[in-house]
Amino acid sequence: MNNNYSQNIDQKKIYLRLLSSIRNLPSIPIVIFEVSKLLNNPKTSASDLGKMISQDQGMVAKILTVANSPLYGLPRRVSTIEFAIVILGFEHIKNIVVALSMIEAFKKEDGKNWDSKSYWNHSIITASAAKRIADDLNFPKSGEAFTAGLLHDLGISIVQRYFNTEFKAICDLVDKEQMRYLKAEEQILGITHQEIGKFLISRWNLPEFLGDAIFNHHCPSKSEGSKVLSSIVHLADYMTQRFGIGCFYWDENIELDENIISILNFGSEANLNKFIDKYEELFKNQTELTIF
Repeated sequence: MNNNYSQNIDQKKIYLRLLSSIRNLPSIPIVIFEVSKLLNNPKTSASDLGKMISQDQGMVAKILTVANSPLYGLPRRVSTIEFAIVILGFEHIKNIVVALSMIEAFKKEDGKNWDSKSYWNHSIITASAAKRIADDLNFPKSGEAFTAGLLHDLGISIVQRYFNTEFKAICDLVDKEQMRYLKAEEQILGITHQEIGKFLISRWNLPEFLGDAIFNHHCPSKSEGSKVLSSIVHLADYMTQRFGIGCFYWDENIELDENIISILNFGSEANLNKFIDKYEELFKNQTELTIF
């Protein structure tokens, strides 16, 4: 067995064990459980949900900012949380609340090589683009695409927060050796941010399809679960780099997995490029989301 391969396997086991032992790893914020409880009650009305969310006016403002963003794709602007619930539906409101709660739970001060605003802006824009792509492709669960898009790079923030020495070593390696971040992750940790993200999804008992999409968002054709969902997130992630809007330096020089042409039924590379080109104006109109 190759010594480097064996060493990476050992490193991977070490860091997964360390992740399992972290006691202060953020749990899913309580607001998500409160919203879920209301949604599971068939008697809950839009007014009930609106009243609960309206207890946090900061949350209301952020929900309306995301819902009215060009990429999210609403046909008209919404100005109240009650109207947003009626237009979007309970499930999409829940997805946005989950997104904003995750941002709050994983807030971290900026430092060298870390810009939390840029990171979360990328996550929200990827999520909104994934939802829009899913809708345009008639994927029946665009809410899942939004959530998977939001969480696709969660593993990066975990490395930065809990393994800061290794995070700095990864950044130094990229600077000195001019290598890709993914390769540097494997060299330093023996594990990638995709694997860490999938691990967290399992730890939180969230749906398995989310873990699969996160794990395969750089190479969706390797997915053994939902290739379509993984491909949608991959395409949204790629678009942030292609258009230079909502991009994050960790994805620099991201390569498009051309297998999505067949997975998403585009038929040809030309058709895929036409589809991508239609999004350029949407991205240009997508200013930074002022929710951070």
